[in-house]
Amino acid sequence: MNMDKVTITIKAGNGGNGKVNFHREKFVEKGGPDGGDGGNGGSIFFVADASKNTLIDFQYVKRFEAENGEGGHGKLQHGKTGKDVYIKVPRGTVIKDSVTGQVLADMYEDGQVYCALKGGRGGRGNNFFKTSTRQSPRFSQLGEMTKAYKVILELKTIADVALVGKPNVGKSTLLSVISNAKPKIADYEFTTLSPNLGVVKIYDDSFVVADIPGLIDGASEGAGLGHEFLAHIERTRLVVHVIDASEYHGNDIVEDYKTINRELKKYNEKLGNLPQIVAFTKLDLVENIDEKIKYFKSKIKDNVEIFPISSATHENINELIKAVHKKLQTLPKSEPIPVELTDLDIKDTTSVKIEKLAPNVFELSGGYLDHLQRGIVFNDTQSLAYFQMRLEKDGIMDKLKEAGMQDGDTIVFGSLQYEIYF
Repeated sequence: MNMDKVTITIKAGNGGNGKVNFHREKFVEKGGPDGGDGGNGGSIFFVADASKNTLIDFQYVKRFEAENGEGGHGKLQHGKTGKDVYIKVPRGTVIKDSVTGQVLADMYEDGQVYCALKGGRGGRGNNFFKTSTRQSPRFSQLGEMTKAYKVILELKTIADVALVGKPNVGKSTLLSVISNAKPKIADYEFTTLSPNLGVVKIYDDSFVVADIPGLIDGASEGAGLGHEFLAHIERTRLVVHVIDASEYHGNDIVEDYKTINRELKKYNEKLGNLPQIVAFTKLDLVENIDEKIKYFKSKIKDNVEIFPISSATHENINELIKAVHKKLQTLPKSEPIPVELTDLDIKDTTSVKIEKLAPNVFELSGGYLDHLQRGIVFNDTQSLAYFQMRLEKDGIMDKLKEAGMQDGDTIVFGSLQYEIYF
């Protein structure tokens, strides 16, 4: 089964809660608060792995969650950090935000690591809130909760050369002859259901070749195996157009050439303009190859090199490899997709919204309040005093007064409300 584009769900681990604890030891008076901080949650990482060439691993496993951070302990002991999750993807996988479609990362290099989501921060233990005037805080901070996100994984094969052509023209056989690849080969259409990669070594150099699944008329609109396979050609620098010169299956070499080039151009103008070398395969089954080449050249306008080859007898295989290598020396290297660095999980800790719900009733909301409330226990007088102190210190009280709040008015915060006095 082809798996070139999948949507998965990822979630970083929640931060562990801070601990409320007081030092208790025989013969030690007033030990004071010693609640430790919660551990950070685990993060989500993607890793490019050159040994993989499909996204088949994500056919059934579509959700990945990192471990939550452990809660803090007494004696100032911090909770353990949650275990990170490393998701291996084929080299060439593009990671996109499923909502905006924005490219988050292009896993272009083998071993490349991308942190998609950072784990939630652990909450502070009550020892953190101790001050000269607040010696015994009976509250701590909750760990940061994380959200789940959907991302799209789209595989765009990284290869220097793409073998394209109609089904059953001998692309997989050619790849097996010129490289170290071992593709599945059989005498029926659509043997190849996902791109196969092979490394061709020549002199002290090498280049990567991709065997692209067979294309048919209408492929750019999704006919046959669909236009998704054309995405694998986007990174290539050179196309080797493989055509069955034997015409054993009733094909016409000119129409085959025109059909495939038409589909390439309809999918992406750039693909249609890539340099090409034509390989007439199955030479061992052809008696009049010179006449066919002459006929072919008379029917097409493109000035392309043509190599009649036989994968069965290896005739002209070395000549083809040398021509491909020589052409690649003149072409620029492909580059990864430019990515504007952005966080998938943008944490808002500053926004404040004040809305007057009724006379003498004001609602507070926004990222600043969501962040602050992690450290507030509203049924604890000390914690509530700390909350009001932060509102005063961070200028929220001034904003409330500007909005018309009077002494004794009610503040609504989430499902809680209380009267506030200056």
